Amino acid sequence: MENLRQDLIKINQQCIIDCRVCLIKMAGIESKNDCPKCCIQCADACEALIKMITSDSAYVKQYALLCAEICEYCADHCEEHNHEHCLECAKSCRACAEACRKIA
Repeated sequence: MENLRQDLIKINQQCIIDCRVCLIKMAGIESKNDCPKCCIQCADACEALIKMITSDSAYVKQYALLCAEICEYCADHCEEHNHEHCLECAKSCRACAEACRKIA
């Protein structure tokens, strides 16, 4: 279980980075969906989950499920764009969601 948690932290960190990059690169670009707003929420959810994992919270599973849901929501919206940064963000979000579900 400890290895799963350490792996999830690394995957969450990459998701945060990719969401932040997407958010910055979407500045000034018109979006017809929730991108880049979803990137803010996704990065925040990943940060919250890391905090729960590192504090050995009894609520890690619940946070992981919510994080997975938010990551998938973000991936759905970013995938609708053909921008390289959006597609990379979506890929990280999908990987993060999968890792979250393994913990939950």
